[in-house]
Amino acid sequence: MPAGAYDAFLPGALERARAQRSWTPADGPMPAMYLSHGAPPLFDDGPWLAQLLDWAQSLPKPTSILIVSAHWESAPLMLSATAARTPLVYDFGGFDRRYYEMKYETPDASALARRVAAVMPDSEPVHQHPRRGLDHGAWVPLMAMYPLGDVPVLQMSMPTHDPARLMEIGSRLRSLRAEGVLVIGSGFMVHGLPFLTRAMVQHGEIPAWSADFDAWAADALGRGDIDELAAYQDRAPGMPYAHPTPDHYTPLFVTLGASADPTSPVKTAIEGYMLGFSKRSFQTIG
Repeated sequence: MPAGAYDAFLPGALERARAQRSWTPADGPMPAMYLSHGAPPLFDDGPWLAQLLDWAQSLPKPTSILIVSAHWESAPLMLSATAARTPLVYDFGGFDRRYYEMKYETPDASALARRVAAVMPDSEPVHQHPRRGLDHGAWVPLMAMYPLGDVPVLQMSMPTHDPARLMEIGSRLRSLRAEGVLVIGSGFMVHGLPFLTRAMVQHGEIPAWSADFDAWAADALGRGDIDELAAYQDRAPGMPYAHPTPDHYTPLFVTLGASADPTSPVKTAIEGYMLGFSKRSFQTIG
């Protein structure tokens, strides 16, 4: 049954979500996250759903969530619609009807939009997109992490793939973490869809280019080597197969930029593979 794993997961997840305590200033800044977000198949993967919920439950419930997804590349910098029950963008094709009927109705995010606009410099003006909803890079993982849908969610576009500029954008968001805002870069640590074959899927094969890229990224993240991570196109093994386009990799620079010390090692929250792709996800420590 499509999304059957999610149906089985949801009752227990809702119970845990209702018991989660809310963030207070005494908790200190929320971390920034980079997560591999999956797509509709996440709703058919019980262990992955549990990993995402466990990750969210290891932290206090944020006051709001600001998410930068691989699936909204737009310049100048833009923010999604802020009204309560922001619509979802079903930006995928070829799946069962069930996935196009799923809902995730979140509270008004106007206050967060004002804060984001306030922290950005004049050189990076923020524009409001009054009709833009949350794409699957946002609502799919958040339905597992915060299934009550009771946390305001705002999506911010990714106006560039330049690591330095994304780090700067992330640094501007750093102060929001001290207000209980969870800053998320949403992508996929490996996203070589054009090179995924039917045989790989049938046999559960992990391509060498996926495993090699993942090991390289884990090592660089563990050392806080921003220069190495930024030079992935030239230095990372498995390229260009691991990332034929940069969109699912570069959100991690927003995450690292939002860290108090981007050169500090990160804390891995999820690792492993889905359809042969590394789903490595992490949070900042500082």
